[in-house]
Amino acid sequence: MQSSRSKSCSCPSLKPREVASMYFTMVAAFLVILVVALQGSAPRESYFPYKVPLDPQGLLELSWNVSYPEQAVHFQLLIRELQFGILFGMSDRGAFENADLAVLWSDGHNSYFGDAWSDAKGQLHMDSQQDYQLLGARRAPEGLYLLFRRAFSTCDPKDYLIEDGTVHLIYGILEEPVHSLQAINISALHGGLQRVQLLKPNVSIPELPSDMKTMEITAPNVVIPSQETTYWCYMAELPAGFPKHHIIMYEPVVTAGNEALVHHMEVFQCAAEFDSFPHYNGPCDSKMKPDRLNYCRHVLAAWAMGAQAFYYPEEAGLAFGGPGSSRYLRLEIHYHNPLVFKGRRDSSGIRLYYTATLRPYDAGIMELGLVYTPVMAIPPGEDNFILTGYCTDKCTQLALPTAGIRIFASQLHTHLAGRKVVTVLSRDGRERQVVNADRHYSPHFQVQGAAGELGAWLDGDELITTCTYNTEDRSRATVGGFGILEEMCVNYVHYYPQTQLELCKSAVDPGYLHRYFNLVNRFNDEEICMCPQVSVPQQFYSIPWNTFNRDVLKSLYGFAPISMHCNKSSAVRFPVGTGQVCGAQDTSKASRLRAGGWSCQEIAGISRTRSPAQPCAQTVHLEPTVDASSQIQLGDAFA
Repeated sequence: MQSSRSKSCSCPSLKPREVASMYFTMVAAFLVILVVALQGSAPRESYFPYKVPLDPQGLLELSWNVSYPEQAVHFQLLIRELQFGILFGMSDRGAFENADLAVLWSDGHNSYFGDAWSDAKGQLHMDSQQDYQLLGARRAPEGLYLLFRRAFSTCDPKDYLIEDGTVHLIYGILEEPVHSLQAINISALHGGLQRVQLLKPNVSIPELPSDMKTMEITAPNVVIPSQETTYWCYMAELPAGFPKHHIIMYEPVVTAGNEALVHHMEVFQCAAEFDSFPHYNGPCDSKMKPDRLNYCRHVLAAWAMGAQAFYYPEEAGLAFGGPGSSRYLRLEIHYHNPLVFKGRRDSSGIRLYYTATLRPYDAGIMELGLVYTPVMAIPPGEDNFILTGYCTDKCTQLALPTAGIRIFASQLHTHLAGRKVVTVLSRDGRERQVVNADRHYSPHFQVQGAAGELGAWLDGDELITTCTYNTEDRSRATVGGFGILEEMCVNYVHYYPQTQLELCKSAVDPGYLHRYFNLVNRFNDEEICMCPQVSVPQQFYSIPWNTFNRDVLKSLYGFAPISMHCNKSSAVRFPVGTGQVCGAQDTSKASRLRAGGWSCQEIAGISRTRSPAQPCAQTVHLEPTVDASSQIQLGDAFA
């Protein structure tokens, strides 16, 4: 997914009070005309193609569109039951502290709109730059519509930078009148957060074939559990003898009334090595869930709130059915039920569009990042710990065609500690482009996104995936693995034409990790048992996490040689000559043959080639006084 490049901004040099006075005077006059002229008219839905409910009850509905020529987002906020105001905005992780906000409030007599920000204590301040630009207010039978605009980048250090990836939207409802912006107590607000992907790539919709058919993978009549978070699993089965088809599109099927509860959904295909899978319809974390369902991990479709239908390029489709393809599919639905509704029934899922007329290319899905192994670990109490996985030039030279492949979509994945994921493509030791980047990543919002124009990934290129983790709430090390409290660092890239390469990942060489445990033993009073019967996780759990042990582990992951997994779909590595063995654990000939030349690879240095953004013009920022000149009167908006 290409990183959005915001245009360099040219910030004004006028004094903030002068700008605010001019701005508010013009908008106030414009708004009075709009409220009168547009009373009862409905906004054009086609102008706002993306829509998401902000709150679980559906009282607040946000629609938006993206203008890349203007480098701006236009918002339409529907408030169904307006009381005394609303706060809407963005923050790094969805907190009301250090947030960038648009605020509509009333003192019981007059109503006002303004661009504000909150400090680390949650105190609200009027912004000296009014970058949430109010465009109008519309009254309709269903409620009040607010229309406003916000540039991606504003040059204002108090503003949130809108970029590709996850955006944490926050909202708060004012239930009592307030005499000023500063009087708003955010801790007493009825509010919450919603995660969306605000920026959408410009991808054309291909023409669909006349023989297209549909298949709905839905979980029938689920009673949504009365708890905040539930992952629900349902097994589906293709008809016996189902021949090979191409999936060319998919879209969500959400039960009416549950739009605010169905957070995201994925369809996985099961491993073809098993002849059958048990039927199951229940919570994914239940002890009753059959273990074999863990072998259903091949992503066919993924959707999250705010996303529209996903289209494959017209020259490629994702194959399913036919020889070598499992008939079994697993649907996973994430229900987000913060108000703990009881008795809600749901039959949501994903609708697949497929064709028997095969397109020129089979699409493939490849895993990049880190191997699921406990040798990659994160100490407890870390706020910004980085792990990196490599798909090296040695692997791509063997596995990719000379003409390369084209990536058209990507889905990032970690477990609960993940905070940021970035994949870049490197060629000849220089970073060429960003494949996908989510600098506000949330494990609770994982969407497969179209990648736009990325160009070819050639044999000899490297793809480097870096994940950032936060373990401040944990008391022991977090190791890599499949468990939800273990960690992953993965990018599922969707590409064509399909190759034999299905997994291109790395981990630190085990021999160097063994040396790390030896070093910790030498410099700490507490003994760490490295006996054969003690597992790697247990060794990590026994480490006293002082500054020295943390820093050495960071250095180890940053500079030690790696072990590569360059695997075919059969889970067998591509064959290469025997390689050297790192560390001192096992130097036998058998060990070298098992490694197959994929161990002890040096980490290549990468030159960053992206030019830095041009700095904004120097602007004097003054703290404005909140008086009538810095408030927009909304007339009878609260009537």
